[in-house]
Amino acid sequence: MEKRQTPKVMKTLAIMVTALVTVSMLGLGTAFADLPGKGKKVKPCYNGIGEELFQLLVVNKGLEQLGYKVKTPLELDVTSMHVAVGMGDADYNAHSWKPMHNAFYEKVGGKEKVTHVGTLVEGAVQGYLIDKKTADKYNIKTINDLTDPKIARLFDANGDDKADLTGCNPGWGCERVIEHHLDAYNLDKTVTHNQGSYFALMADTIAKYKSGKSILYYTWSPQWVGGILVPGEDVTWLTVSHTDLPKGEEGANTTMPDGRNLGFSVNSIHVLANNTFLKKNPAAKRFFEVAQIPINDIGAQNLKMRNGEKSIKQIDRHADQWIAANQVVFDQWIQEAIKAAN
Repeated sequence: MEKRQTPKVMKTLAIMVTALVTVSMLGLGTAFADLPGKGKKVKPCYNGIGEELFQLLVVNKGLEQLGYKVKTPLELDVTSMHVAVGMGDADYNAHSWKPMHNAFYEKVGGKEKVTHVGTLVEGAVQGYLIDKKTADKYNIKTINDLTDPKIARLFDANGDDKADLTGCNPGWGCERVIEHHLDAYNLDKTVTHNQGSYFALMADTIAKYKSGKSILYYTWSPQWVGGILVPGEDVTWLTVSHTDLPKGEEGANTTMPDGRNLGFSVNSIHVLANNTFLKKNPAAKRFFEVAQIPINDIGAQNLKMRNGEKSIKQIDRHADQWIAANQVVFDQWIQEAIKAAN
């Protein structure tokens, strides 16, 4: 007959189980009281672009696992986001593009004030696209082809005989490159750079495409546009005759792996952190160094937003789902960070 456990034995077992749960943190064997962020608050910020909030939330959740109390992210424009980190009004962001944001980096003090820590996202590309039907019919391959008024008029949406380019919001950084290109490639007389609310403009551009009209637009990855207007199927990238970039991006790589030159620097996306914060928080620094999110995963999440899941609560859930799907590697990041603090 099986021997029944006495109340004393049962109580002892309960205490042991509770102790094991307490000291187990993602299987790391680290007591919560010993977490490097215990009792510390951190102040993130982001660029106000909902499609780029996901990557910050993944980073924030990593710091929360390390014991930090993460405040609600400050929502700023791109310039102010860099300034806030440089001034210490925010501790970090997860949206600094290199080299596109180099000018912002230098303006806030460069390496004396801030650091691009690790590489969160690799292979972020940008460029100009047109609908494939028009490209094939008129043999349009480069943005330079739009110097021809007859070609430019194909993309005229308002009757001024100039191509209408759906462009980049003022202050994002990409608008500097576009304005530079209009001058460098002699496009200022045949192309109009339409600016405003990018995603509202793109919604209009997509509607024009669906109605059979020719379209010309700027976009980048990672985000959802490429999932709606698919390069190679619906649209085609335009190349450039030669690389010509504004100050701060000179010498940047603008060539795709297949050899096409899109005219925009191929970027990596980084956590930008205040140097004082990094010195005081080696665990956070190490987490920033090792964290990486595949660019296609961000594109897939952005497409969920395009399909209606765009509230902060839903984006937060997307981040939780991504971490759960990548739990083993995420836990390794946490381990690395804890080791750095010891």
